[in-house]
Amino acid sequence: MLWSRFAEIIKHPAKFDCLKQPEVLQLEGLQFSPFHLISLLIFIFAILHTLSVHLIHNYARKLEMKQAPKRLAKLRQRSFWIQILYFLSEVEIVFGIWVIPLFISMVAFFGSSIALEYINTRDYTEAVFIVVILALTATRPIVRISEKFISYIARGMGGSLSAWWFTLLTVGPILGSFITEVGSMALSALLLGRQFYQHRPSQKLAYATIALLFVNVSVGGVLTNFASPAVLILAHCWHWTTIDMFLDFGWKAVIGIFISNFLYWLYFRKELAAMNERHKGSGQLFIDPAVESASPIPTWITCVHILFIVWIVATSHYPAIFIASFILFLGFYHSTRMHQYTLHLIRPMMIGLFLAGLVVHGGLQGWWVSKLLEDRSPLGVMGAAMSLTAFNDNAAISYLATLIPDWGEAYHYAIFTGVIAGGGLTVIANAPNPAGYVILRKYFEKGINPIKLFFAALIPTLILYCLFYVFGPLFNF
Repeated sequence: MLWSRFAEIIKHPAKFDCLKQPEVLQLEGLQFSPFHLISLLIFIFAILHTLSVHLIHNYARKLEMKQAPKRLAKLRQRSFWIQILYFLSEVEIVFGIWVIPLFISMVAFFGSSIALEYINTRDYTEAVFIVVILALTATRPIVRISEKFISYIARGMGGSLSAWWFTLLTVGPILGSFITEVGSMALSALLLGRQFYQHRPSQKLAYATIALLFVNVSVGGVLTNFASPAVLILAHCWHWTTIDMFLDFGWKAVIGIFISNFLYWLYFRKELAAMNERHKGSGQLFIDPAVESASPIPTWITCVHILFIVWIVATSHYPAIFIASFILFLGFYHSTRMHQYTLHLIRPMMIGLFLAGLVVHGGLQGWWVSKLLEDRSPLGVMGAAMSLTAFNDNAAISYLATLIPDWGEAYHYAIFTGVIAGGGLTVIANAPNPAGYVILRKYFEKGINPIKLFFAALIPTLILYCLFYVFGPLFNF
């Protein structure tokens, strides 16, 4: 009974006095309780923490070089406080860390029973699925077959560094419509690291590349109705089929990806050509799968990996099934250990923690997000959705939009195109982005600066915004 009251409070702040708490506050038509305000402040602090992780990491590095005693240097150990700073600079733990003060605040207002019930009743299926699919797509058979496919296309385009760059940023994200956006992000980021970033591009080109990757993956999964978290939510609620997705959104997304990549290629073509010439003849320009020095992978092992991925994607809404399937895969992995990379689960689990924390925080932000989307024209909804996505996961914005009744087709189109177009602006804007961030950040000497990432992603975001506007029902508004 008490839990049902709390659920009503979250959706309808005007009922806040049912638990004998302070009266509802009002501001510019918004109704909110003191608890809503506290949860919003904690959410803002979490976002600021996310945007500051590179500064914390740089400070920890300077402190380590300046203050580390010789004894610790000999033992190759860091002091406790320096280690804490490095821990706080990990973007994946940010929202999980800030769940702690949120939980304490909830206990103070409503008691431990309701606080525990709220945490326990969030839907963490997407977070767990991402842990599993990241581990699967990072296995050697999947990486090698994907690299062979992309290598075939890149060599068909001449095999230069520019060809690899363009192919990875085009074909990789579009594959997300079939192997999920998370799988696409993991594979594209891994291959970009091996085939492009290891050749030390300039900082401007490095940021342009990761920005294109984030934006393209965000829209590359809309050719089907199952590959993107935002698509899964809205397609289920508004009954969109795969055919609907391709005809209404998919072909526009593909055109947007090509236009963005081509414009950035034009701008950086001289640098890409110089990088190609600089490394030509070194024997290490590209890692061609056909001549890999390691032992070849039997075809049947690759087929089993693909079957596991297909099965787990097909059962992605049923955690008990895909978790059990992953455990079976681990047994198969150890049985074929001689043909595998070392399986690292720490990073996938931390990325899962990031998304789980975002789910906990996002569930308390609907009172102001929904208000910002209501009473706007479809074009205004599209712009608002794109802006909100930069500071909240686009799947969360999509879910909150489904709570607004009596939306027509134009509004459905507007909210969806807004959230997918804005999914590359920040690391928290789209569920797969933390995976790409973790894989590629080692190629940025001072860490990935969120401001530089935002501005590098702004142009392809606006290109998609214009395409979805001109070729959609919003053009009449």
